[in-house]
Amino acid sequence: MIKMYNRYFRLIILLLITPQFLFAQFWGARQPKPIDTPKDSLKKGEFTWAPKIAPEGPILVLVSLSEQKAYTYRNGVLIGISTISSGKKGHETPTGVFHTILKDAEHRSSKYNNAAMPYTQKFTSFGIALHAGGLPGYPSSHGCVHLPSAYARLLFEETPLGMTVVVSKEASSPESLNHPAFLSPVYDKGNLQPHERLSESETYRWNPEKSSTGPISILISRSDKRLVVLRNGTEIGRCKVTVKNESDSIGTVLYVAQKVSELNQLKWTANKLTDNYYGRVANASSTSQMERIKIPDEFLQKCAPVIAEGTTLLVTDAPILRKTSGKEMAVLTSKEQ
Repeated sequence: MIKMYNRYFRLIILLLITPQFLFAQFWGARQPKPIDTPKDSLKKGEFTWAPKIAPEGPILVLVSLSEQKAYTYRNGVLIGISTISSGKKGHETPTGVFHTILKDAEHRSSKYNNAAMPYTQKFTSFGIALHAGGLPGYPSSHGCVHLPSAYARLLFEETPLGMTVVVSKEASSPESLNHPAFLSPVYDKGNLQPHERLSESETYRWNPEKSSTGPISILISRSDKRLVVLRNGTEIGRCKVTVKNESDSIGTVLYVAQKVSELNQLKWTANKLTDNYYGRVANASSTSQMERIKIPDEFLQKCAPVIAEGTTLLVTDAPILRKTSGKEMAVLTSKEQ
């Protein structure tokens, strides 16, 4: 009998000292929703995540306290949205532009009874952090930004120490939260990015000097009929495009430029992220979907020299501009085009 009790005692001790036991509580969904899921349809604990849309470039997390959501951008492109729970009354999450100063996957609170704070990314000197935690659907923390456990892990694995975190109290103020679906509203240092619309007489704009180096991401929206080029998170060009059979869905397709070694040329490989955005199935193949889009030749000639191996091209039904017609996917809208 004593041996049996000793065996159970050893088992209990083993459980107590393993990370699995320490972090046994799991918050939120275990799998992401499609990246083009409208943000208002995300229920508490749900999130989207598609880091391969922009595999390189500066990462920015934008936290909207009024919306109780966090938006993650890389290279200026939205790669994930998460529901959150921020600081409750008397323990409000501070607003401003911050940078992460500590990363600890197995962090425990020195202030609140050694409470587990898995996948901590601390961004203030007084202990405020992004980490996995409870998600009741309203502010409930002691100041930290609680994330779904799966999202917190995925974000932790992708982000470097020193990542920018922008926290805003109101969804409509400052203007930095008036952002579109797939474009970051701020530079990696937290400054507002301009979103100068094309005039009626302009077919395109090309300003590569705004960002001379870094990874390239290209976005094309069927609903907006616009193409936007980002380098190192900064817009360097945009143009108007025409779409054949524009009422038919394209879906969300990611193309990645890969080098054909024997020819020293680039080819595009396609990955279909979702079938459709508006609820209609995209019938054609990824290749034929791209053939429906006409880009001005002069813009293509200017853009071609910056395209290199690893460049990503996202083609989507969803809007990428602040103001658009049709089904709204933008986080917030304004009159910019």
